[in-house]
Amino acid sequence: MTSYQFRERIRKSLADDNLQSALDANAERRVKGRVAAFASLPDWKERRQRAHAVRAEIIERLEEYLEKFTRNATQNGITVHRADHAGEAIQIISQITQHAVRNGETGKQADRYTSKHVSRNILVAKSKSMVSEEINLNHALEKENIRVVETDLGEYIVQLRNERPSHIITPAVHLRRHEVGQLFHEKLGVPYTEDIPTLTNIARKVLREIFLTADVGISGVNFGIAETGGICLVTNEGNGRMVTTLPPVHIALMGMERLVRDFGDLALMLSLLPRSATGQKLSVYTQIIHKPLPHQGRHIILLDNGRSRLRNSPLKESLYCIRCGACLNACPVFRELGGHAYDSVYPGPIGSVISAGLFGSEFVPLAQASSLCGACREACPVDIDLPKLLTRVRAGLTPVNSDQLSANNGGGLSLMSRLFLKTYARLATHPRLFTFSQKFAALGTFLLSPFGDHVRLPAFTGWGSSKDLPRFAWKTFKERYAGKQADKYTDKQVNRYTSRQDNSSVMAPTAPLPQSDIDRVEQFIEELTKVNGQVVRATADEVTNEVIEFLQSRNVNHIHLEPNVLDEKALQEAGITVSREGDAALRVGVTKALCGLADTGSVLEADGEGGKLHASLLTEIHLAVLRESDIFPSLENALHLTRETRSAVFITGPSRTGDIEMSHTIGVHGPGEVVVFLTP
Repeated sequence: MTSYQFRERIRKSLADDNLQSALDANAERRVKGRVAAFASLPDWKERRQRAHAVRAEIIERLEEYLEKFTRNATQNGITVHRADHAGEAIQIISQITQHAVRNGETGKQADRYTSKHVSRNILVAKSKSMVSEEINLNHALEKENIRVVETDLGEYIVQLRNERPSHIITPAVHLRRHEVGQLFHEKLGVPYTEDIPTLTNIARKVLREIFLTADVGISGVNFGIAETGGICLVTNEGNGRMVTTLPPVHIALMGMERLVRDFGDLALMLSLLPRSATGQKLSVYTQIIHKPLPHQGRHIILLDNGRSRLRNSPLKESLYCIRCGACLNACPVFRELGGHAYDSVYPGPIGSVISAGLFGSEFVPLAQASSLCGACREACPVDIDLPKLLTRVRAGLTPVNSDQLSANNGGGLSLMSRLFLKTYARLATHPRLFTFSQKFAALGTFLLSPFGDHVRLPAFTGWGSSKDLPRFAWKTFKERYAGKQADKYTDKQVNRYTSRQDNSSVMAPTAPLPQSDIDRVEQFIEELTKVNGQVVRATADEVTNEVIEFLQSRNVNHIHLEPNVLDEKALQEAGITVSREGDAALRVGVTKALCGLADTGSVLEADGEGGKLHASLLTEIHLAVLRESDIFPSLENALHLTRETRSAVFITGPSRTGDIEMSHTIGVHGPGEVVVFLTP
């Protein structure tokens, strides 16, 4: 992309009123949500610095941790592949998929496929993955007659529109509800509606069939855990759980840098990622996967695709990114342009660095779309110095295929900009010449704008279409100081200014009461209620009757039940039958939670007898029985419980989405109700 093409895309974005309205709503909601979420984390500054150190350690010793992760994942029964580039990753995925179908691993009749056209009926259900967008996976698989369906609501919408995601967290942020309604009407043949819950329910019905019949599920990975060989996925809608649980083959596509050392590191990252990304203390579904489920094949593909070159370049710090999207929401430029103006998989401040680092000098001009105001760095949960990296990209310090660095006299800068900077550098190194030039510039800007404080430069400079130049001051700071202007900076005013700066942080926390002063049970109830969950308190002897009463109030007489949780004789007497197998037709699933988390209102479920992962996923309503004594203070106290499981998930309220106009909608692919029956 040339600078001229980029400016044309910028003008198009600025002229789109619908886009501007959508971006304004997204930024306002995301920033406010992030502030509120971090208010409950008094030590966020310390955590941020620790997270930076953790990411630096991982990237510095990346090959060592990759070997450890691969060894442990392989011991767990997961097949691990290394892919040097996009083509190799696509080839591996294609081979896994076709091999699974050819050998009957998907549960379909192998003779339905000929050796020549083995892939013609293969169906892939895919969860959101920016790495898959990076390698253009969908297009490549569809060339081989493999049908790929995006199952995240936002990704599904942009796939129907044949577009890329506009935001790494909210893919359809650029669209308004009437556009989604018209899209569903045209593509799915449903009546036109602008009602967001109705649109969400339409997508749920269409995609439910995809989940249940898919041959292969493909997901991304938020973090790989080197110590255990497990992977962590963080989602809200439930589609991530679907594609990793239901299909007989699961493929996890992971950027090779997305590692943490152990559960301690993971807990730290999970205290920052959801708060930064979506303003949640913990996402609805935080999955920890260590092994394949019974009758399932599980694969992890570790992708390089330029990351090794990036790691050995001045842009190495960009690999610390945990893909929260906070810098996009904070950036005043992105908030006007949206993701499509960047014409890259990765937009915004971090995208401007990563795109140039991974994909080459074609994307260097993206770094010009920044005011270098520092808002991106302040928002970053791992304290990446994005302004510094952006200036390095502008200077042309990006990796190239020869593993050398290109310093092409200014990288993405125009000839006019490079000439200006060279002239400025010459003037700035000679004090008297610099003083004279300032006087001359002040006169020039006064003549160009005698009645205003800013000058609109001609378009050919590259500034005229979007930026104004402040008029130069007549007096230098030194002259103003010598002229006894310094009295305007009294100690009192300096203190006021300092105070404002200290209090202006968008993440200024409100310290909660110490944990020792809060009853964990009451805190759990309060937090679960905040995320739209419900709590019913009952004694161990009463819990079955309470569940029966709940089921009768919903006219439910057939449930999915984990063994040894309720009195099944009493259920039978009440006319309620029980199933142990996953059945998408059942409305209610009942499980016994391994534990609860006081600070987020989460419950932990894991694979086991009776298909409890299905009971907490496929049904409309999930009922969980939890003992008060099994409530832990926070996630870091409970992660060890997942170590010996095949797959476990922390559930924080009902499934939800905000993919259409940032409208909070409950009940997407997972249950729309979560009710915890709390027993002493």
